[in-house]
Amino acid sequence: MTEQELIAGLKRGDEACFQYLVETYKDLVYNTAYGLLQQAQDAEDVAQEVFLQVFRSIHGFKAEARLSTWLYRITTSRALDLIRSKKSKKRFGIIQRLWGGEEEEPLDIPTGHHPGVALEQKEDAALLWKAITKLPENQRVAFTLHKLEGLSYQEVSEIMGNSIAAVESLMHRARLGLRKILEKDISL
Repeated sequence: MTEQELIAGLKRGDEACFQYLVETYKDLVYNTAYGLLQQAQDAEDVAQEVFLQVFRSIHGFKAEARLSTWLYRITTSRALDLIRSKKSKKRFGIIQRLWGGEEEEPLDIPTGHHPGVALEQKEDAALLWKAITKLPENQRVAFTLHKLEGLSYQEVSEIMGNSIAAVESLMHRARLGLRKILEKDISL
């Protein structure tokens, strides 16, 4: 099925086309969400939200970009919304935590089901994933899309709505930031 046929079927409400969309793009959506969120359950929730949003808003899709670019945009937006929501809740809950309340969620380290993970040891992977979460939002998105999802700078620029030069700059700053974070964490 071509992308145009898929989009036309989705706009008609064809259930088989929606099922084809989910089967074709579920790994792309989940892996992108996972790379940003680093929590399996959160990534699954975001993936479901993404496909629901596609179902609800496919009529507004003008096909000016590829369908996968649109899915990456929705996924990164939903994942970043969840990150912001959790940060907001975390700020409001600081007093409770200081008095022995809730604890932070443990980092969900991938065990080989994410293609972006190529490290041999789980400890090294844990350090890297933790360091990625410390990057500023735009650097984390660029790094995740380029290094973990394997997208080109051109594709990342389309998804983020930035120029290629801006993506290159974000990647450069992300690498420097990760280097600093990892050097600090390793020396402790």
